Amino acid sequence: MAGKLLYNSRIYKTYLRLLKQRYPHVDIAELLEHAEMEPCQVEDEGHWFTQKQVNSFHEKLVGLTGNQDIAKEAGAYTASPEVLGGIRRYMLGLVSPARAYGMVSKFSNKFTRSSRYESRKLGNNKIEFTVTPYEGVEEAFFQCKNRLGYLEAMARMFDYKAPRVEHPECLFRNGKVCRYIVSWQDSPIYRWQKIRNFIGVPLLLLSLFVLFETIPFFVKTAVVLGAVATLFLFNWLIVGFKARELERAVKSLQESSDELIEQTNINYKNSLLISEIGQALSKQLELGGQLDNLTRALQKRLDYDRGLILMANQDRSKLVFQTGYGYTEKQLKLLEGTSFHLDIPESRGVFVVAFKDQRPFLLNDIDELKDQLSAKSYEFALKMGARSFICCPIVYEGGSLGIMAVDNIETKKPLLERDKNLLMGVANQIAISIHNAKLLADRLRQFESILQVLVASTDARDPITGGHSIKVTEYVVGICREMGLDPEYTDMVRVAALLHDYGKIGVEDEILKKPGRLSPEQYAIIKTHVDKSRSILGKIEFEGVYKKVPEIVGAHHEKLDGTGYPKGLKNNEIPLGAKIIAVADVFEALTSRKQYREPITPEKALDKMVKKIGVYYDQACLEALIRYYNDCEADMPYTRIQGSQTT
Repeated sequence: MAGKLLYNSRIYKTYLRLLKQRYPHVDIAELLEHAEMEPCQVEDEGHWFTQKQVNSFHEKLVGLTGNQDIAKEAGAYTASPEVLGGIRRYMLGLVSPARAYGMVSKFSNKFTRSSRYESRKLGNNKIEFTVTPYEGVEEAFFQCKNRLGYLEAMARMFDYKAPRVEHPECLFRNGKVCRYIVSWQDSPIYRWQKIRNFIGVPLLLLSLFVLFETIPFFVKTAVVLGAVATLFLFNWLIVGFKARELERAVKSLQESSDELIEQTNINYKNSLLISEIGQALSKQLELGGQLDNLTRALQKRLDYDRGLILMANQDRSKLVFQTGYGYTEKQLKLLEGTSFHLDIPESRGVFVVAFKDQRPFLLNDIDELKDQLSAKSYEFALKMGARSFICCPIVYEGGSLGIMAVDNIETKKPLLERDKNLLMGVANQIAISIHNAKLLADRLRQFESILQVLVASTDARDPITGGHSIKVTEYVVGICREMGLDPEYTDMVRVAALLHDYGKIGVEDEILKKPGRLSPEQYAIIKTHVDKSRSILGKIEFEGVYKKVPEIVGAHHEKLDGTGYPKGLKNNEIPLGAKIIAVADVFEALTSRKQYREPITPEKALDKMVKKIGVYYDQACLEALIRYYNDCEADMPYTRIQGSQTT
């Protein structure tokens, strides 16, 4: 249980307030360092500490203050007017000491997870508490003293006199539990009510008596008015006490409500951030796009002035700036031009240390690290204007990939442990996405290498027509872009173009490489390469839009009038991708040398093709080819399309 988180930071935030007010000589930084606590952790009301940490904290605290009862003093200090911590607000919101003491067992888990708190009412102003540590928890004696201080503090929160606290059984005196019996005096309101009730009846009887006595009228009047005035005064005092008590309770509840609303808003913003980060990382497959989307989400949802992401380069010799927000143009140039070396052992910059040691940093004052940083690193931080910042490593399966950092230069709001924890969660998401992006990039590289091998194997069959598939693919991509087609669809048609003639590997060399024209029988065999291509590619497990590749390859020799092959498809029966490849394929074939003829000029090739618009070739596809050709050949644009055809 030594590593289990048991004690809420609000307890130790009260300790630090006590030290600043009554023990200003104590070095708080030294105390927290000894206890392995961070200042931001103490400030964060959502953070918890272990038994080992609080034991170290108390041990060092006693040595620094010389006060053996510092734990009890800290418990009692909770009732001080200047302390508006969580415990005081909870207590005041319960209106009275009786209710406050009765609720201890219900709210204790908000401050400690070490023990079970139970309460039992023994009388109107008396209550018994039993504290039983959970199995495996070994509390220290100072924590018993701290509880005594708290119990005394509760009544004083309501401006009552200190209660009487008895401690008949103690864990640290061979007891099975810690049992406390708390009793307290009546409240001022209750005492005034008792006095009013005590004198009210005699005053009433006195008033009735004088009314029936034969005494002067002015005496009767004076007695009755005096009695009424006295009772009125007591009621006025009681109402005033109640009003102040209720006002104090309402104010306390309002403070608690404001904190709850603030925390709810924080949780809502954080949930939106996580959602937007998931969307940002899923919308882009390419790493650079993912990181750009991510920084936009961070800028929109987090209350930090600036943020950046650095990634390790290929040989992991340095961290390289990838993206960021909130920086001036001058600062961005400085970031892009600064080397954060990972291969220099003496490098002690925060970014480098976070990357190498895989640990986050949270600093609300850069000067806290002044002695630990190199002069160059400290000077760089000052140039960037950094004062408070969080730096988190981006780690995947034990390996550092980069770092993410946010900082404030104008916002005065202190950074808390929960901020660091949130960013560490974001960094983990980034790490997974980066890993997946790299895996995808590796798959794409592998896929592209396989494509190139397949294309090369086709070209190797005939050196004369070698490079045909590459050139057709170039035209295909140009046509798709001119037509404004979706990038993913364009890439699918590109793949189909690279493989459109792959079936020719199944055609005999004597036919494929025959000089001169082919016989009808030989031409029929050549035409079988389309079905062969479709059949071979159909065995590849294409995914998504790429599943259309075999179909498009199998239709790239179809013609709009139905005279093409192998199926004689017409018009809209032919896939768009096949129409695009058909145009590019014919144009490349006409402008390239064949075994049986010399190439013709691009202009003549386009002249021949334009005449077959609507018969063989799709008009939109051919016009896109012409626009692409004109873009590439600006000195010799093709301008012979007439009528509805435009260049």
